[in-house]
Amino acid sequence: MYRYQFFLAAFFLLLSGVSIAQEGNNATDGWISLFDGKTLNGWKVNEHPETFRVEDGAIVVNGERSHLFYAGDVNNHDFKNFELKVDVMTFPGSNSGIYFHTQFQEVGFPEIGHEVQVNISHTDWRRSGSIYGIVHVDTVPVKDKQWYTQHIIVQGKTVRILIDGKLILEYNEPDTTIKPHTGHTISSGTFALQGHDPGSKVLFRNIRVKILPD
Repeated sequence: MYRYQFFLAAFFLLLSGVSIAQEGNNATDGWISLFDGKTLNGWKVNEHPETFRVEDGAIVVNGERSHLFYAGDVNNHDFKNFELKVDVMTFPGSNSGIYFHTQFQEVGFPEIGHEVQVNISHTDWRRSGSIYGIVHVDTVPVKDKQWYTQHIIVQGKTVRILIDGKLILEYNEPDTTIKPHTGHTISSGTFALQGHDPGSKVLFRNIRVKILPD
């Protein structure tokens, strides 16, 4: 009887230790979710709000041109140095993008910040991982209709883009006369997802950020 109680106590103690260890790992790994998987709480859409909806734990982007900006409480939606990971699924002929260092605007394509392209088979040859209008890649190691992870790392004036853990490009911003927060430069700001056109359908899920030191 006593032996049974001893092993039972040891078993629950072990479980407790595992649970504490797991909680500790989750608390110290630094990743913070920006999307709850159920609603668009914390996000703000500009034109054509019907372009964005949530289905099966993902943000579905399909409709007229529109942009969905993160406007939540995490870091007061203002990020300078960070890592951003987003799980993405594209469909044939689709085009979208993930903006960083941007800010909310009522209409049009964001005039502030950089767009990291989301495009595997659209007629635009600039493929996923390109920093649009700055540096581009024309091939990607992933396919439409399959989930992949797009990983953006910004540290100082360096931007690194990875897809499924593979480095796609590294960009070091040269000296510029453009003032911060006024154009397509590295500065600070929020994130945005792009609705490009009615013929494009893209899914985003598991959107998480790790804030890096200045």
